[in-house]
Amino acid sequence: MSFISTIREDIGAVRQNDPAAQSALVIFLSYPGLHAKWAHTFEHWLWGRGARGLARVLSQFTRFMTGVEIHPAARIGRRFFIDHAMGVVIGETTVIGDDCVLYQGVTLGGTGNENGKRHPTLGDRVTVGTGAKVLGNIVIGDDVRIGGNSVVVKDVPPASTVVGVPGRVVRRNGQRVTEAADDARLHHENLPDPVEEDSQHNRENIAKNEERIAELEAQVRELAAAVKRLRGGAGETD
Repeated sequence: MSFISTIREDIGAVRQNDPAAQSALVIFLSYPGLHAKWAHTFEHWLWGRGARGLARVLSQFTRFMTGVEIHPAARIGRRFFIDHAMGVVIGETTVIGDDCVLYQGVTLGGTGNENGKRHPTLGDRVTVGTGAKVLGNIVIGDDVRIGGNSVVVKDVPPASTVVGVPGRVVRRNGQRVTEAADDARLHHENLPDPVEEDSQHNRENIAKNEERIAELEAQVRELAAAVKRLRGGAGETD
């Protein structure tokens, strides 16, 4: 695929994912996420041909210019879009599928000094919300949505929504795993809050227990009254 075709595809991806996008020329000139991706294409080419020192130097220049740090060895699919593109870090052994979207402050990183594959693999059509951290040699399945500021350290099955610290699945294959808010592909700030859900469940259970206790207390009072009547009746008989 030619570089010109790639540019056209990427501009189309911006229009699809960013409701504020304007003309193709404005997108071409003013989206640092695209500039970072296009620079990475050349840096990755250099890395694959043994010019690794030069590739690393150029990647740091790209970081300075765009606010996005992508290791030259990372593998990135088609129509990749970084919205707002500031503070994004993509590690050396990261693999990103097609049609993925990252928001600002996302880290696709490692968890320590491991050797070999130590960064995540993202499937196709994955959305990672603002400030989220996806760490370690884990696999994020196709069509996964990761909520803002989540920390994901375990594999995620396809067609899931993940939120929290540590991240956990709250929706899978269109069915809610726990009480969850609806679609969040472009509105990841509205993802469900599992802590709030647990708190709500606890409040509901407490209310049920209080009702049950009140019922039992009423029964005890009735029994006490019945026993008192029986004792009074027995005294009159005597």
